[in-house]
Amino acid sequence: MLLYLLALNPTDSVSEGFLPAAATLGMEVTILTDQPDPHRTRHPDITVVRCDLRSSDAVVATIAALPAPDVIFTNSDHLQAQAALAAAYFGLPGKDWRTAWRVKNKAEMRRRLTACGLDVVWHAELLQDRNPDALTALDVPFPCVVKPREGVASEDVVQVGRMTDLLRCCKEIRHRRPNTALVVEEYLDGDLCTLETLGDAQRRQVLGGFLTRLSAAPHFIELRHTFTAAHPQPVTDQVMAQLDALGIGFGSCHTEFVVTNGRARLIEVNYRSIGDQCDLLLQDALEIPLFERILRTHLGEPLPDDLGFRTDRAARIDHVCAPASGTLISAPAAADLVVDGVALSYRPLREIGTPHELAHTNRDYVGVLRAVGNCSAAVDQAAEQFLAGQRWEVAS
Repeated sequence: MLLYLLALNPTDSVSEGFLPAAATLGMEVTILTDQPDPHRTRHPDITVVRCDLRSSDAVVATIAALPAPDVIFTNSDHLQAQAALAAAYFGLPGKDWRTAWRVKNKAEMRRRLTACGLDVVWHAELLQDRNPDALTALDVPFPCVVKPREGVASEDVVQVGRMTDLLRCCKEIRHRRPNTALVVEEYLDGDLCTLETLGDAQRRQVLGGFLTRLSAAPHFIELRHTFTAAHPQPVTDQVMAQLDALGIGFGSCHTEFVVTNGRARLIEVNYRSIGDQCDLLLQDALEIPLFERILRTHLGEPLPDDLGFRTDRAARIDHVCAPASGTLISAPAAADLVVDGVALSYRPLREIGTPHELAHTNRDYVGVLRAVGNCSAAVDQAAEQFLAGQRWEVAS
């Protein structure tokens, strides 16, 4: 079986999740990427082909010139529509490209939910050629959030409290990202949660979710995810209804939402698996071959009636951010250990000696700790003790 995997930069989801899963399933993998050198360095035994991934035409043309595919897949936010179009062209199972585009475009997602009468969030779209000063003519509710329309990983997502700050923020983002369309929307207050789902061509299965701890405003850096096997059923039902309206069904999906007074309101929908090693944690917590199961759906296999995952495990993941801009001069090494029945896995995310300017996104992560056990109190205690015993130092 030939798997064509579309990927921009290398990620742990691909390297530690999908590639081992593909090997287990007996798949021969070719990585299509616009950054071939990092992939060849990280995966010297895998075929890597350069391709302009942003172009659906280029993706189809590149694959058409290679041996016929059995699976076309990506776990990238940016490439879901391209992979879906390519899979459709070659007659392979895949996501609907219209759905992939609809949820990638945050303004379109809001329009769709409004049209379906499920949730109305005040928002305004600032197209590439529009001057941010045009926002002064609108009755913007403050506080509000400004973000790139097709952004990911909380990059350039900022909460602002007044018009002068909103205009300044929009202009700063445009300076860093010329010709970027922006979305301004009302701030949705409440506890941030996620819902992780997996579907085949007929049905969708809830795998659980996370409760997310964020950095202080005005930025939205995800610092901790605590696994929850199930949200309250009324909340899950509301999220699932909104996913239905958006057309989400096939494959994996990671949905972020807040709950306010029992009401679930979508923040964004990422039509792929949760990232930043949370998917690795999810697999450990569920104790199923999650990445294999995702790939099997793209082979056209239906989900079994019972995926057989556990619902009694406790798990959390902590992302350690650099304390300041500068060069990392001290940090713990990778470690795997068991403390009081809790499995801890720590991985450094930046090499010592690497300079970095704070970006107020997950690019500021210097390390990640995964903790899995049978008791939430034990998991919390083991994780807290480990983190308290480590030091991350940055020299300016």
